[in-house]
Amino acid sequence: MISRANCYIALLHYPVFNKHRNIVTTAVANMDIHDIARVGRTYGMERFYIVTPIEAQRLLVQTILDHWQQGYGATYNASRKEAFDRVCVKETFAAVVADILALSGRRPRMVATGASLNKKLISFKEMKSILESDDHPYLMVFGTGWGLADEIIDQADYSLEPVRGRSDYNHLSVRSAAAVILDRLFGD
Repeated sequence: MISRANCYIALLHYPVFNKHRNIVTTAVANMDIHDIARVGRTYGMERFYIVTPIEAQRLLVQTILDHWQQGYGATYNASRKEAFDRVCVKETFAAVVADILALSGRRPRMVATGASLNKKLISFKEMKSILESDDHPYLMVFGTGWGLADEIIDQADYSLEPVRGRSDYNHLSVRSAAAVILDRLFGD
């Protein structure tokens, strides 16, 4: 069954943890933009937000977006343009929430993701069922570095169970985790 919810993705570069659990700002990675934009488009996400407070990083992201949305890349690869047309960059997480509120008329329900989440978790099966039966906007929140800061997780309505494979190794790239999570929630 196809989700009835309007779903969005946010990739946070701040506030996130480093390996010492200090709150830091991470650098934007070009491949994250490409891969998450494409998987987001594949699974019908309304928008993909890249969040960074660093102006130079936002300008870099905007330069990449401009190339694929209206520059040479837009005519060179139409399917990439289609994915990139749903991507935008914001300075803060609050700006993302405000944008979704402006677009949908409702504050999104937030779903935190992360490899180390361990409190009040919701299973993929339960979350998929909610998404299939609810038309409220939902924001899937992904973190870079060593995961989302507590201040973001505390705002979430749901904390999605971590992706588990067949081994005890659990350190996927954020773009790989996004692909797995979106497939489990929105795939057949």
